[in-house]
Amino acid sequence: MIYVIGIGSGEKDSMTFGAWAALEKCDVILGYRKYVELIRKYFPEKIFREYSMREEIKRCEYALKISRENPQQIIGLISSGDSGIYGMAGLILELADANGDSQIEIKIIAGVSASSICASILGAPLMNDYVVLSLSDLLTGWEIIERRIRAACLGDFVICVFNPVSKSPKRRENFRRACEIMLEYKTPDTPCGFVRNGGRYGESCEIMTLSEIADCESELDMFCTLIIGNSQSRIINGKFVTRRGYDM
Repeated sequence: MIYVIGIGSGEKDSMTFGAWAALEKCDVILGYRKYVELIRKYFPEKIFREYSMREEIKRCEYALKISRENPQQIIGLISSGDSGIYGMAGLILELADANGDSQIEIKIIAGVSASSICASILGAPLMNDYVVLSLSDLLTGWEIIERRIRAACLGDFVICVFNPVSKSPKRRENFRRACEIMLEYKTPDTPCGFVRNGGRYGESCEIMTLSEIADCESELDMFCTLIIGNSQSRIINGKFVTRRGYDM
């Protein structure tokens, strides 16, 4: 049995009851080292196996291997947020099919997405239709990402941005380009916000305008989530709110 678990922010109070219950059942827990560090304190008796960034296939294959060799063991494969949103759920299902491991039971456990956690910290910016985009071009080409940004802007969606920048100069250039594209469609005073380490130690947030966030490149990293408003977004008493359209 493999549980693919979304651990939210990694703090207990942001995990679903289902995620916590699944973690309690696991004999071995696998994940990116930063996420393992977050939950190790809750389950010191468990066996943990840490992986680096870009070792997603390796950790999924290991989970399948030990499940194949020891069907009695319960394996936990963790992702931050929700395992089915930029997490490990899709990959392990694909690999199980490719490797002929359809006999292994794989259960996907929902988690609280960073988009929900960060929205609650900023106010209520996701009250109407929104899209989630990642600016990481490791697995999706920049040409496709750019088309998606333009489509989201044309649809007047609120845009939630994961992985806005990294240490790579190219990724920082991509962030600047993304802001330029959004400013073609959205007004410079469009409300925006970003949250770092949402829901866990070191949490911080800031609300600003689109023109201001375009100049915040040096303040952002991979642990930040951005939310860019739409034409109905407002700052109300210091909170970022997108109006849903109720008559008041």
